[in-house]
Amino acid sequence: MADEFDLVVLGAGPGGYVAAIRAAQLGLKVACVEKRGTLGGTCLNVGCIPSKALLHASELYHEAASGTHKQWGVGVGKVTLDLDAMLKAKDESVSGLTKGVEGLFKKNKVEWVKGAGRFKDKSTITVDTGKGTSRDLKAKNIIIATGSDVATLPGIDIDGERVISSTEALSLPEVPKHMVVIGGGYIGLELGSVWQRLGSEVTVIEYVDRIVPGMDKEVSKSFQRILKKQGMTFKTGTKVTGVESSKAKAKVTIEPASGGDGETIEADVVLVAVGRKPHTDSLALDKAGIKTDERGRIPIKEDFSTDVAGIWAIGDVVEGPMLAHKAEDEGVACAENIAGLTGLVNRDVIPGVVYTMPEVASVGKTEEQLKDMGVAYSVGKFPFMANSRAKANKDTEGFVKILADKETDRVLGVHIIGSLAGTMIAEVALAMEFGASSEDIALTCHAHPTHSEAVKEAAMAVHKRAIHM
Repeated sequence: MADEFDLVVLGAGPGGYVAAIRAAQLGLKVACVEKRGTLGGTCLNVGCIPSKALLHASELYHEAASGTHKQWGVGVGKVTLDLDAMLKAKDESVSGLTKGVEGLFKKNKVEWVKGAGRFKDKSTITVDTGKGTSRDLKAKNIIIATGSDVATLPGIDIDGERVISSTEALSLPEVPKHMVVIGGGYIGLELGSVWQRLGSEVTVIEYVDRIVPGMDKEVSKSFQRILKKQGMTFKTGTKVTGVESSKAKAKVTIEPASGGDGETIEADVVLVAVGRKPHTDSLALDKAGIKTDERGRIPIKEDFSTDVAGIWAIGDVVEGPMLAHKAEDEGVACAENIAGLTGLVNRDVIPGVVYTMPEVASVGKTEEQLKDMGVAYSVGKFPFMANSRAKANKDTEGFVKILADKETDRVLGVHIIGSLAGTMIAEVALAMEFGASSEDIALTCHAHPTHSEAVKEAAMAVHKRAIHM
């Protein structure tokens, strides 16, 4: 007989484990099915957390090795790189957090069912628990939160050695002399910057005419200039036609996206970072009557329910940006809807951050989107070069850009390039959630001296009254 639950969650990534915990807090009997040996999904194990650990470590190394600390009167001896120790520290960060989630499951009485789950019917999940055994879980409600897998391009095989995905890029045994990154998005730029700081020559190939093409165009172009100044090489408007790997090297053949003569680039490692795809193929969705769209995503209603009563979906398997914090918010909202409360996620206010140095963060609309929508808007910008804390820290790269409705002054989008952009974006996301105007931000007292004063000044600049510019 099947074990019975109020809720079974498929997947223990940021969306799944958060949904499971919130549902348990609300009094539901919950099981969470996860095939990975640790909880936390891609994000905690081979995504957000390990990459941020390496980004931080590589920044420390680069700062010391480049001698920038000398301007502060700080001298050190010969700087060396112990890559094994760096990777060990990264793994320790991952281990601590995944064990923390396991502790939260125990605290909230969420049962972790280890194994790969798939639908037996619309109310039953069969879990392959290993060694030829299986277990059936019957539930009143099922949340699909199985996340996403690495995507690739036709004709490119990821072998895990010369041609790698983001997973292998977190644990390379040595610093490659030359790394080619296919894809100029968040993942490729972050991991490319890690290895560039550690000594690699990095070439980024992007099909579109600029990196992070979904970003505000002005911000994207400025970001590319900054990374180029740091040493990255970019080939934008370029199509990859093939990748061949041998024991010694990999060869990447490219040509202009608009057509023209091709060329071949040799590399020690090729990182394929062209995005991710929903993980839905192995779930036997047809047995539950669930259909997917052309991209493998599960269509949902506003409350995260599917067309089949009792089945819900969140995170990377549904429409929207594939971001851990988006999945977490959807997990909470979905669990609350199942429990009879009202759970909502404002899809217009989901920030995105590229964790390079400097960071790039954005929330809301870009200028290009507002133009396409026919919305009249005003722009306020303020450079960190004019911010007192940034100048005192010699940390002046970047700016804050605020887009506000020309008639109502409501903030429609904010874009930041700067060392603390990922943290600073929270202020404006909160302001937008409350429907704030740029004047509301301008009239809010900000501590001095802080980087966040640049947000206040950009808001003042919307109405051409910035003080320090």
